[in-house]
Amino acid sequence: MTNTQATKLAGVFGWPVHHSLSPRLHGHWIGEHSLNAAYVPFAVSPDALPRALSALPDLGIAGVNLTIPHKETALLSIKTIDAAARAIGAINTVIVQPDGALLGRNTDAYGFAESLRGGGIPDARGETGIAVVLGAGGAARAVLFALMSMGYREIRVLNRTIDRAQIMCRDFAHLNTQAGFSVRAWGTWLDALAGADLLVNTTALGMTGQPELDINLASLPATAAVVDIVYRPLKTMLLKQAEARGHRIVDGLGMLMHQAVPAFEAWFGVRPAVTPALRQVLLSAMAPREL
Repeated sequence: MTNTQATKLAGVFGWPVHHSLSPRLHGHWIGEHSLNAAYVPFAVSPDALPRALSALPDLGIAGVNLTIPHKETALLSIKTIDAAARAIGAINTVIVQPDGALLGRNTDAYGFAESLRGGGIPDARGETGIAVVLGAGGAARAVLFALMSMGYREIRVLNRTIDRAQIMCRDFAHLNTQAGFSVRAWGTWLDALAGADLLVNTTALGMTGQPELDINLASLPATAAVVDIVYRPLKTMLLKQAEARGHRIVDGLGMLMHQAVPAFEAWFGVRPAVTPALRQVLLSAMAPREL
């Protein structure tokens, strides 16, 4: 029997967008669930973003992901956003609602929290839970939102620009009276890491093409976990250093996979699973290609 149902469409807006792993990720799930659907990369320049977003309903596109440089600027074009997007100050998922209105969401915090849980790092309990976050950009804001939801009671932030870290901590302190935020000077590793349960790098340091993160882990308790949201390379120098000391480590690929789950469900009506097979698909896509 011929399937006459219209193909459901979604995609990703970026500038550039060729590097995105999202088409491989969502394409895997589309095939896994035998959906009549497609996920397409769209190269959308910053100037064209408002027009591209407003065209989604007329084009019959169920929604899109947003990647660099559109996550923050999309806030100017989308009126209805969820609490996470409002707190984080960025949108990574756009959903076209039945009436054609656009809903902006941020699933990065969800993705980060689920990647920790998937990596064997439980939520904080009771009065325990000290996290150290490196960086104060958009990714750091998503991580802070996730850590609050996971019950961390003390969050220490280190950033090269102290003013930016202070502004971020003040923003989140207004959202949650349970968590205490403090800003430490960049490089004060021994003091900042003492007694910590979790260390998270949200900076680009250690990413392919960027300088390495020069950090001293000597005071980090042996029971602490270390997370790097970078996934190119998959195992950064920070993670190698932490692994050599016996810490549990979590790479950035988990966050990428898990943040896509609620978006896929909203667009296509099926909740997908993050599996070893999906991880292998992405690892294969990341592998250097032979000439």
